[in-house]
Amino acid sequence: MSASLLNRLESLAQWRARVDAAAVELGRWLTEHELVGDAERSQIAALRERLASDRLRLAFVAEFSRGKSELINAIFFADTGRRILPATPGRTTMCPVELAWDPEREPELSLLPIETRLRGLTLADLRGRDEPWNRVRLDPGNPPALAQAMSEVTRTRRVTVEEARALGLWDEENPADNPPRLPDGRVDIPAWRHAVINYPHPLLKKGLSVLDTPGLNAIGAEPELTLNLLPSAHAIVFLLAADAGVTRSDLSVWHDHLGARALERFVVLNKIDTLVDPLSTAAEVERQIETQRADTARTLEIDVGRVFPLSARDALTGRLDRNHDMLARSRLLALEAALSANLLPRQREMLAEAASLTLDTLRQGASRRLSDRRRQNAEEMLELRGLKGKSGGKIRMMLERVKDESDEFERCMARLQALRAVQAKMLKGALDPLSSDGLRAEVAAMQGPRGTRLLHLGAGRSFATLMGRVRVSLAKAQEQAAEMLQMINGSFEKLNAEYGFSFIVAPLPDMDRFSSDLQRIEARYGGHLGLTQAWRLAAPGAMDHFCRMLLSRLRVVFETASAELELWSKGAESQIDVQLRERRRMFRQRSETLQRIQSASGELETRIAELEENDMRLRELQHDLEGLVSAAHREAALSPPALTELAVA
Repeated sequence: MSASLLNRLESLAQWRARVDAAAVELGRWLTEHELVGDAERSQIAALRERLASDRLRLAFVAEFSRGKSELINAIFFADTGRRILPATPGRTTMCPVELAWDPEREPELSLLPIETRLRGLTLADLRGRDEPWNRVRLDPGNPPALAQAMSEVTRTRRVTVEEARALGLWDEENPADNPPRLPDGRVDIPAWRHAVINYPHPLLKKGLSVLDTPGLNAIGAEPELTLNLLPSAHAIVFLLAADAGVTRSDLSVWHDHLGARALERFVVLNKIDTLVDPLSTAAEVERQIETQRADTARTLEIDVGRVFPLSARDALTGRLDRNHDMLARSRLLALEAALSANLLPRQREMLAEAASLTLDTLRQGASRRLSDRRRQNAEEMLELRGLKGKSGGKIRMMLERVKDESDEFERCMARLQALRAVQAKMLKGALDPLSSDGLRAEVAAMQGPRGTRLLHLGAGRSFATLMGRVRVSLAKAQEQAAEMLQMINGSFEKLNAEYGFSFIVAPLPDMDRFSSDLQRIEARYGGHLGLTQAWRLAAPGAMDHFCRMLLSRLRVVFETASAELELWSKGAESQIDVQLRERRRMFRQRSETLQRIQSASGELETRIAELEENDMRLRELQHDLEGLVSAAHREAALSPPALTELAVA
């Protein structure tokens, strides 16, 4: 385990805790002074949930026998004193493996049987269920038992070719990708479809999660891996063998699954220890490594600075034996430093941006309410000062005036109710194009008649048509939302002018980013329908599985867009409720004050003094608000020391 990487993750975790504490303190203060509504509480809760749950996802990808599991052992399990993940010849990972830590669960290895592919459910569908998973308890304090439990990920099952075909692991048209037939005519396939290791490793506790993928065959056989899991990773570590460089199968993995420019990609030339030759000098070996490094960068079309020659075996041995010289020779620390330098600041920047946006929204809402209170306070003070030396008849006239104003204000309720009704209708119009039922119907239309070979051959065209319709649906929602914004703005301007409200409409959520999400989905899933991948859709159930995954991804985009539109609409409504409550309180207070003044001569000066004191308190609250928000902004903008030092280095 890299102490420097752990320190940097610890620094990031502490920063997130400080930002969370600042958000909690601001929320408590706003609640205490009645400056927050349901919409703002939802925003604070959403920010806190993101700060707590946002994980840094790192995926390791390689063909078989590239030393991927050994590298993970060197980074994550060296502190156990032994090799934990199977990484010896003949024992290779047969299914995708995720490493993470969920404190709500016990340390355990969760294994999803390969037969679940027959049920047609996606990994996303199965994650929240206990029933299909096999659970193996882990004892982190017992390394031998831990290693024994982890050996499950290498297990295979012997099945007939018909069973393998039904599971999508055999295709007559692509025999090179099929498992070899055994003498009895059967084949070995992975026993597990997916594995999740819940392990209390310090790096995982600090918010890192790791995906260990098997070789090319398994990557292609599980579309969800290439369509959802790999693209959701913040970074990809792609392993090659230093003695072989970029092989044909390596290049296939790179172009088919890892070519997206949006991904942070790091290439590892592993096994540089195999290049050591007693007949060559150290300088000659180094030149060979650098030549291989440059060739790899050129072939993969990436910067040579993203190619890291290393020896995972020497790194693990160096850490197990506490041999610092061997660890240094392994060159693992350079990769860990690069991962830290490129990933941790980026994650902090995304979280800081979300925190700053929420803080600004809260400040604007609270400032608006304080300004409205000060305005009402000033109007009452001016009114009362005008009563000095006036007769009881004048006070009675003022009481009647307050009653008339209150009655007129209550008459605006009909307009507010009408505004709410129109807003609700327009919101429904904006949300209807984003409905799950509509999406399901569109995907079903793309899928077409079941079981036809033409479907698979024309899937690309059908998919393009589907995505065109989905984009139209999002555009309709955006258009309806813009009309709703215009309507609310116009209504608020009139209400503000006629009744002295201070309604203001926040900007609409950025719908363009959902369009960008759709573009990424189209590129990712459309690539899976290309000539090099389309043959996989001919496997039994493959198209059904593809469509379920596609529907799941599109629903995430549309449901997120719907939730943000609803929250935006709720924010506009929340203003109405808050200002109505404030206005009613003000009318009641003015009436009670005038009645007291009418019955007691000293009440006028007392109330004026109260209003002056209240105005001073409101100014102090505004000052405190600015201080709290500014302090929270400073926490959000603060660069953790370890990250700053790394950036400078």
